[in-house]
Amino acid sequence: MYAGKRFRIKSHEQICDALDYVAARYPDRRRLFLCDGDALIIPQPRLVAILEEIKRRHPSIRRVSTYANAKAIARKSDAELGELRALGLKMLHLGLESGDDDTLAAVGKRGDSAFIVEQGRRARAAGLKVFVTVLLGVAGVERSQIHARLTGEALTKMAPNYVGALMLMLVPGTRLHAAQGRGEFVLPDATGMLRELRTLLAFTELDPGIFFANHASNYLPIQALLPSDKPEILRRLDLAIAGALPLKPEVLRGL
Repeated sequence: MYAGKRFRIKSHEQICDALDYVAARYPDRRRLFLCDGDALIIPQPRLVAILEEIKRRHPSIRRVSTYANAKAIARKSDAELGELRALGLKMLHLGLESGDDDTLAAVGKRGDSAFIVEQGRRARAAGLKVFVTVLLGVAGVERSQIHARLTGEALTKMAPNYVGALMLMLVPGTRLHAAQGRGEFVLPDATGMLRELRTLLAFTELDPGIFFANHASNYLPIQALLPSDKPEILRRLDLAIAGALPLKPEVLRGL
């Protein structure tokens, strides 16, 4: 997604101009997302100043969210995370991808699952809501069930507010797409993806938490409030795996 793009933090003037643009055209909006990369990596004084500008230039905003990787969270002290929360930063979107360290290493994900879980727990302790994304299919056929079980266990330890399960779609030019072309990586088929999703959900305990698998890439869109909806969603997945529920056609999964 970011191939060939050099990461940089926009100037304070550019950010303020963008805030003025949004405030003028969407004066009643109550949510704002800092994008498009990992905005939490911005040094604390600059990030504090941005949040203060949001309050000043767009006072209707009640919730600010951003992407945040584990490295960025780790660079903030507990006090700094709490300061950001007090200034209006309410939610972090954190990519776990997998709880299986072998899978994380294979796709070049920085840090192991324990490190990512720890940083997610720190964010939660600071009062921030955490939305964690995981990737179905990223371990291939060979480690599919191991990935699913360990990912569910990692989510249980982290206890995020929200989980989003997306299905991997191989894009030309990426490492996994090349590995698939060489026969070194086999993506699970629709049934394999559903089995993986079922195992992941079976090992995920959130109390409470919302589990989403309704991205365009998902064969069987689901949304569940855990723990209450879990038995019914597992039942639906069993039906889908058995071929008793229709799945989203491949043509509708094109992103």
